Amino acid sequence: MKGYDYSNAGMYFVTICVQNHRCLFGKIVASKMILNEYGQIVYNEWAKTPEIRSNVQLDEFVVMPNHVHGIIVITNDVSHTPDDQRDTPHNQRDTRGDTFGGVCDTFGGVCDTPLRSPSNTVGAIVRGYKSAVTKQLNQMGFAESIWQRNYWENIIRDDQSYQRIATYIINNPMNWNDDKFYMP
Repeated sequence: MKGYDYSNAGMYFVTICVQNHRCLFGKIVASKMILNEYGQIVYNEWAKTPEIRSNVQLDEFVVMPNHVHGIIVITNDVSHTPDDQRDTPHNQRDTRGDTFGGVCDTFGGVCDTPLRSPSNTVGAIVRGYKSAVTKQLNQMGFAESIWQRNYWENIIRDDQSYQRIATYIINNPMNWNDDKFYMP
């Protein structure tokens, strides 16, 4: 939504799709999602999101053969400080200086940017997630594009919308054959 601050506290329904809707993450068997090794990485990285961003909680989510649906809850609690950062790829300094703020001299290899919590907008959360998954899959030898550019999001404004979306996510594997992302 134009002009909306996607770092505001609230609930957001996000859908992230695989490039060309290829089924990379597993398959649906008897109405249940069976994750393959790629799908397990996709699942684990999503589940780690609150460890990386202290003001983010996860609600319902599902990894499907060619997409991920999830509800992200952004709270007002930002308790990470530079001293409690974990040494993970998600928390490394961005040499361009645009993700964590500050200025970096990439030619001289010098950064004056203190290590800070990552940005907590919905877009930054999705970018960090996609990047972490891509890096791990590339290390496993997957050399093609994984993700479709961008993602879909919806601000969850009330309990009725939340209930509808949460039910949709939970039932997504059962309704795979009718899903708009279904690929036989």
